[in-house]
Amino acid sequence: MTVTIEVIAAPGCGKCAGAQSELRAVAASVLGEGQLIWREVSVLEELDYAISLGVLSMPAIAVNGELKFSSLPTPEQFRTLLTTLEAS
Repeated sequence: MTVTIEVIAAPGCGKCAGAQSELRAVAASVLGEGQLIWREVSVLEELDYAISLGVLSMPAIAVNGELKFSSLPTPEQFRTLLTTLEAS
Protein backbone atom coordinates (compact mmCIF):
# COMPACT_ATOMS: atom_id res chain seq x y z
CA MET A 1 0.00 0.00 0.00
CA THR A 2 1.39 3.37 -1.01
CA VAL A 3 0.97 6.15 1.55
CA THR A 4 0.95 9.83 0.58
CA ILE A 5 2.22 12.18 3.26
CA GLU A 6 1.88 15.91 2.76
CA VAL A 7 3.50 18.51 4.98
CA ILE A 8 1.67 21.81 4.62
CA ALA A 9 3.86 24.74 5.64
CA ALA A 10 4.86 28.28 4.81
CA PRO A 11 8.10 28.77 2.88
CA GLY A 12 11.00 29.78 5.07
CA CYS A 13 9.69 28.14 8.23
CA GLY A 14 12.87 27.01 9.99
CA LYS A 15 11.03 24.83 12.50
CA CYS A 16 9.22 23.07 9.66
CA ALA A 17 12.33 22.38 7.60
CA GLY A 18 14.24 20.96 10.54
CA ALA A 19 11.49 18.57 11.57
CA GLN A 20 10.53 17.46 8.07
CA SER A 21 13.74 15.53 7.42
CA GLU A 22 13.37 13.68 10.72
CA LEU A 23 9.71 12.84 10.06
CA ARG A 24 10.51 11.74 6.50
CA ALA A 25 13.13 9.36 7.90
CA VAL A 26 10.55 7.94 10.32
CA ALA A 27 8.07 7.43 7.47
CA ALA A 28 10.69 5.71 5.32
CA SER A 29 11.68 3.39 8.17
CA VAL A 30 8.08 2.37 8.89
CA LEU A 31 6.69 2.22 5.35
CA GLY A 32 9.77 1.76 3.18
CA GLU A 33 10.83 4.22 0.49
CA GLY A 34 8.95 2.27 -2.18
CA GLN A 35 5.63 2.69 -0.37
CA LEU A 36 6.02 6.38 0.44
CA ILE A 37 5.03 9.50 -1.48
CA TRP A 38 6.33 12.54 0.42
CA ARG A 39 5.10 15.94 -0.66
CA GLU A 40 5.97 19.32 0.79
CA VAL A 41 3.07 21.69 0.15
CA SER A 42 3.61 25.43 0.16
CA VAL A 43 0.53 27.04 1.64
CA LEU A 44 1.25 30.14 -0.44
CA GLU A 45 1.08 28.16 -3.67
CA GLU A 46 -1.74 25.78 -2.71
CA LEU A 47 -3.90 27.76 -0.31
CA ASP A 48 -7.19 26.40 -1.65
CA TYR A 49 -5.95 22.83 -1.22
CA ALA A 50 -4.81 23.52 2.34
CA ILE A 51 -8.20 25.02 3.17
CA SER A 52 -9.99 22.02 1.64
CA LEU A 53 -8.05 19.76 4.02
CA GLY A 54 -9.10 21.89 6.99
CA VAL A 55 -5.68 23.35 7.74
CA LEU A 56 -6.07 26.20 10.23
CA SER A 57 -2.48 26.46 11.42
CA MET A 58 0.90 25.38 10.16
CA PRO A 59 2.76 23.25 9.85
CA ALA A 60 0.18 20.54 9.33
CA ILE A 61 0.41 16.97 8.09
CA ALA A 62 -2.07 15.12 5.91
CA VAL A 63 -1.91 11.39 5.27
CA ASN A 64 -3.66 10.02 2.20
CA GLY A 65 -5.52 13.30 1.74
CA GLU A 66 -6.80 13.51 5.32
CA LEU A 67 -5.54 16.03 7.87
CA LYS A 68 -3.94 14.07 10.72
CA PHE A 69 -1.85 16.66 12.58
CA SER A 70 -2.52 20.39 12.84
CA SER A 71 0.99 20.90 14.20
CA LEU A 72 4.22 18.96 13.87
CA PRO A 73 3.97 15.68 15.76
CA THR A 74 6.82 14.19 17.70
CA PRO A 75 8.61 11.40 15.84
CA GLU A 76 6.97 8.93 18.26
CA GLN A 77 3.45 10.24 17.52
CA PHE A 78 4.14 10.09 13.79
CA ARG A 79 5.53 6.55 14.02
CA THR A 80 2.44 5.43 15.98
CA LEU A 81 0.10 6.81 13.31
CA LEU A 82 2.06 5.21 10.47
CA THR A 83 2.22 1.88 12.27
CA THR A 84 -1.57 1.81 12.59
CA LEU A 85 -1.86 2.53 8.83
CA GLU A 86 0.51 -0.29 8.02
CA ALA A 87 -1.48 -2.73 10.19
CA SER A 88 -4.79 -1.99 8.48
